[in-house]
Amino acid sequence: MLQALDDAAVGRWCRAAVEALSGSRSRLDELNVFPVPDGDTGTNLLHTAEGALAALDEAAPGESTWAVAARGAVLAARGNSGTILAQLLRGLADQLAAQPPAEGPAFAAALHKAADGAYAAVADPEEGTFLTVARASGDAAVAAAEEGRAALADVVTAAADGARAALERTPAQLAVLREAGVVDAGGAGLCLVLDALVRTVTGIEPVRPALALPTHSHRHEHAPHQPPPGPGSEVQYLLADTDEAAVERLQRRLAELGDSLVVVGVDTPTGREWNVHVHVSDVGAAIEAGVEAGRPHRISVTPLAPVRPARPVPGLRAVVAVVHSDGVGALFAAEGVRIVVCDEDGVSEDDIHDAIAASGAEEIAVLPNDAALLPVASRAATRAREEGREVGVVPTRSPVQGLAAVAVADPERRFGDDVIAMAEAAAATRWAEVTVADQEALTSAGTCKPGDALGAAEGDVVVIGADLATVACDLLDRLLSAGGEMATLLVGPDEQLGETVCAHLSSVHPTVEVVRYGGGPSSLPLQIGVE
Repeated sequence: MLQALDDAAVGRWCRAAVEALSGSRSRLDELNVFPVPDGDTGTNLLHTAEGALAALDEAAPGESTWAVAARGAVLAARGNSGTILAQLLRGLADQLAAQPPAEGPAFAAALHKAADGAYAAVADPEEGTFLTVARASGDAAVAAAEEGRAALADVVTAAADGARAALERTPAQLAVLREAGVVDAGGAGLCLVLDALVRTVTGIEPVRPALALPTHSHRHEHAPHQPPPGPGSEVQYLLADTDEAAVERLQRRLAELGDSLVVVGVDTPTGREWNVHVHVSDVGAAIEAGVEAGRPHRISVTPLAPVRPARPVPGLRAVVAVVHSDGVGALFAAEGVRIVVCDEDGVSEDDIHDAIAASGAEEIAVLPNDAALLPVASRAATRAREEGREVGVVPTRSPVQGLAAVAVADPERRFGDDVIAMAEAAAATRWAEVTVADQEALTSAGTCKPGDALGAAEGDVVVIGADLATVACDLLDRLLSAGGEMATLLVGPDEQLGETVCAHLSSVHPTVEVVRYGGGPSSLPLQIGVE
């Protein structure tokens, strides 16, 4: 039983919240009828929580866990409910980041203030929503502390119970919820997050009745308080290089253009950034307003009208691959593979799912080509299966493994057998990378310093040196010492590095077949596959 929320406990809470939202994502999506019945509340909340957790996993030593989690949530926040959840976490961070581990009364006061901040971040707040549930949780926590139940376990339990009671009252506050026979989806997601906190503090999972699903589908009806969804779009972007006055002007302009406006700011290592979310009919005007206020980036535009996935073509098969550069994308595209380019903002579950749907195929093999993207690809595949497609995720951890998998793909085989053959080809390809260290770190091969050349095999650094070519040749010698008939080289912008490595292979390993490609990303001077 925890007496205070320290950094470690906050991290465990984030992880527990991600697990809870992941398990209930589909149900929350089904509940989503407000503010627009587009069925993505659970997905958006999960993406936001995952952003907080990812930031914690990458945090520098000494940073406040509260501040890091809030920053990750704000920068990753998606959708109306996701952006409000991020604001709530930011509000908690504002109150608790500079304090010692939060005991019961401090957390209660912080939650109450964070809920007020969430109301302030929404241009036109509605009752019977996430905001109502958040305020009820803060009120219940403060009441428990004032009544003498000030232990952390009592406070967080009161907050979760108060939120759930408020959630059950939401249909009486919003007609659209009452007509659909559901509670508010965003509020339901917040209840899951608070129950995860109770589990983190007490070790006990609260017992709750199951949430009722809609009595009939509202996915293609528009709520009475909203414009018809057809011409409208959800616009969201991060805004940098701006100031408070410019953001205030932006809020006024966006409030004139649309509704469901939420603007949340957070401090980052490079300055303050804002997550801007609005529903508008004039997408161009909303983006232009952002350009006038600062530098909008990571811009997303989603039609408010639910889009039915195209019916898959029976018997049609496709391969979808994630790539990290246009050059690598061209290699896969030349083999008839549909590509998803991972830029500086990364690749989302939606990006992969949309590529699967756009293929029009009934059977799709997905190549994530990055160990970190395996769970993202798996979630996208699950969604596609729910739409009637047969999807197999081939666990490729590098583009060279992806190329090996594509080389053995055979549309004449039964789909399941083809996926197995591709997975076996990928697994038989040992992969390695040559990179440049950007900071001092302790690796399996010793301590590296910024600017050092690193040779990593299967994700583990095994060579450190001053010269890329020397490290690359050493790395290849180590890989080929265990055997190998073919080496695949994916070279970045430094063509001379490719020439040097090929010359070394020809001299030292003359029996090894070498396949060399250009177009690798600048962040990875050389990628290697050995079969």
